[in-house]
Amino acid sequence: MTLGQPLPRLCDATLGRLPAEVARPRYDRASTRIGIVHLGIGAFHRAHQAVYIDALLDREPQWAICGVSLRSPEVRDALQPQDGLYTLELLGETPQWRVIGAVREVLCAPQQPAAVLERLADPAVRLVTLTVTEKGYCLHGDDLDLAHPDIVHDLATPHAPVSAIGHVVAGLRLRRERGVPACSVLSCDNLPDNGGKLRRACVQFARQLDPGLASWIDTHARFPRSMVDSITPASDAPLRERAAQALGLDDAWPVQREAYSQWVVEDDFALGRPDWARVGVTMSSDIAGYDRAKLRLLNAPHSALAYLGTLLGLETVAAGMRHPALGPFVGRLLRAHIAPNVVLPEGFDAPGYIDAILARFGNPAVRHRLLQIAQDGSQKIPVRFLGTIAEALAAARPINVLCLPVAAWLHFVRRQTAAGIALADPMAEPLARIASNMHDDAATDVAAFLRIDGVFGALAADARFVQALTQAYAAMGDGADAAVANALAHAES
Repeated sequence: MTLGQPLPRLCDATLGRLPAEVARPRYDRASTRIGIVHLGIGAFHRAHQAVYIDALLDREPQWAICGVSLRSPEVRDALQPQDGLYTLELLGETPQWRVIGAVREVLCAPQQPAAVLERLADPAVRLVTLTVTEKGYCLHGDDLDLAHPDIVHDLATPHAPVSAIGHVVAGLRLRRERGVPACSVLSCDNLPDNGGKLRRACVQFARQLDPGLASWIDTHARFPRSMVDSITPASDAPLRERAAQALGLDDAWPVQREAYSQWVVEDDFALGRPDWARVGVTMSSDIAGYDRAKLRLLNAPHSALAYLGTLLGLETVAAGMRHPALGPFVGRLLRAHIAPNVVLPEGFDAPGYIDAILARFGNPAVRHRLLQIAQDGSQKIPVRFLGTIAEALAAARPINVLCLPVAAWLHFVRRQTAAGIALADPMAEPLARIASNMHDDAATDVAAFLRIDGVFGALAADARFVQALTQAYAAMGDGADAAVANALAHAES
């Protein structure tokens, strides 16, 4: 290849040019058949669920994927010339490269509406999966928001939907009309009870159109719950450059993620499912337990790193883990103070899970910014810390160490406000108002924060919690370094 000459495009015809160290499909792609329609074919799906499917197509060729973009044609236009192939970089000290072949077709719903509905109604399709983010479900609380503009549109024109819910119901309606059995619909988005919320939304939507359709969906379709986990940074120009260098081919839209990946799925399917257990998926009836484990064992120390780390002047999770006091503190926080207060699923390997979390946090190849994790603290602190603290109090266990990250959040709010930096938080206005009127008295300051509705709940009136949080807040007044070092020294207490 001469200097400046464009590289050949990644596609079926150029797979044979890949270097030996680049993994590639171990099956004949031409013999695979589409059995899954995925709504929302973004980076996370292609770096996560599609990789699991890719690993089993050698024995189960009937589960290839049709990816559907509900908004933009960009993914279709990037992958169509590549026959659906794309590259995955697994981030680590030594990056690993793998070409994924599970996606056999990519459609753009606004431009190919009939093709999308036909694929959803295809008898060969037995599973519809979704990664559309929480906003894509058009919910108000746990129910469908019937006033949402997309839902209003889809109820008026159900044969030309724009929302994910509208597409799912339109596909199920066609299946019913044609005598095709109802399929399973699997949410892969990170929201509690995702399958339950999706079922309710679809049934509520269908009921507005036809109560008989709603009853058929509720009776025959399946909406299993799931939990997913893997840090997936956005694709960018440096990733494309690295992919070109590793492959010797041009990939218009590679993806990247950490090596660690978890997928837990409720085993409740209408028309069968892939043999996911063979490729590392956990099949469990206790999705809520795995959600709880992730929130408290993974997300909570993430937030601890975010608030303590930013107060220490650090930028990334990996930098926090390298800090001589903060890194060991996070390990002790997890093992000695969070894990004993979490009810875990049966057979859950807590020590192994914690070891994996700490290794993930320390991965320097994943540049996860602490300020990004620090966003939305008023929503994260209650589910990541306060439940654990309440359970520790109920069991008469100490909470002083557990309160330090909560106190660090309060100091983070105060520091950002003093610096004139707008808080990225749904409760930014009341938080900033309180933070602007601090009195440099720990008891007074903490009392003001505790009066915020919707954050601290019953703990705000618990004298044990108030005392522990006030002490932690006061300790933070001496600086994050001193507070973390002191907490580490007393972490056994």
